[in-house]
Amino acid sequence: MAATIKDVAQLAGVSPSTVSRVLNQKGVISEETKQRITRAMEELKYVPNDIARSFASGSSHAISLVIDISNGTAYSNNFFNNTVFGIETIAHKNGYNLIITNGAAEFGGVSSVERLMVSKKVDGVVLPISIVTDELLSKVEELNLPCVILGHSEEIGAETNWVDINNTQAGRRAVKMLLQKGYEKIAFISDGSKDIFNQDRITGYCRELAAHQLTVSDQYILHGSPTLESGMEGTLSLINGENPPDAVICSDDRLALGALRAARRMGLSVPEAFGIVSFDNTPLTEFAETSITSMDVDTFELGVQAAEILINQIENPQASLRQVLLSANVIERDSTARK
Repeated sequence: MAATIKDVAQLAGVSPSTVSRVLNQKGVISEETKQRITRAMEELKYVPNDIARSFASGSSHAISLVIDISNGTAYSNNFFNNTVFGIETIAHKNGYNLIITNGAAEFGGVSSVERLMVSKKVDGVVLPISIVTDELLSKVEELNLPCVILGHSEEIGAETNWVDINNTQAGRRAVKMLLQKGYEKIAFISDGSKDIFNQDRITGYCRELAAHQLTVSDQYILHGSPTLESGMEGTLSLINGENPPDAVICSDDRLALGALRAARRMGLSVPEAFGIVSFDNTPLTEFAETSITSMDVDTFELGVQAAEILINQIENPQASLRQVLLSANVIERDSTARK
């Protein structure tokens, strides 16, 4: 038979109400008493009844990450997995469960998320910028539900909590590093022109070129899809153009692998004749035949920051809103290692 709160109290030599206050982090309890209760729970393998705790504290001790399951490419990659891992790590550390729910329009959209909110099955939500709509934000505000957005836009501004990668800075750093290596004609291949993070990276790319009095050419900016084939096709079209570049920045590691294959097909030596930089820093770039320089985006920390901000907002409703931009670092490898 599973241990009860009374069993824990008896073993720890305290009242059941004292155990309850420790579980719900309420009242002033001495550290020595907390440790006795913790040891008793561990010895008895006691698992708190989350439903009972919810009634007692008014909290479900759960947070939700809302995703659009219809957008498979957005959620089947290391970027997303690492972010979820970061959120789950902090949630678990603070005694919260993480619920991943679907907010796709064809599966109910706002209404499916609203059911979680209204039934108080979650205390707060994490929303990727790709799923955020005015309707969803209005519903979150109406229900007074703590919220953190993964990503940001000018429309959101300072009106809510958000965490994002400083993609504009990352685009500038990629260009600056290539210029320092002696590359002069730098192209950019994105995996989609509509995504905000791609737009920000291209903005940074353009700003850094302009800062060095270099022409920003539309023919050097291509938009493809996140595939090796798209990277090859885009790079081949650039190399075979009237004014071929001597380096390319790719917004996705698969694009970068395609760029590497295209350069070899055209007989261009990497990195001497052609430089390649990627984003995301997955094992694909590290273990490629010619390892690829990458902008390292700490997506685990993105999840950590989002969860910490959300839980702080849940437990301290008067806490100020926070907006966090995380930097991306250059991981230099063979694809830009000019001698």
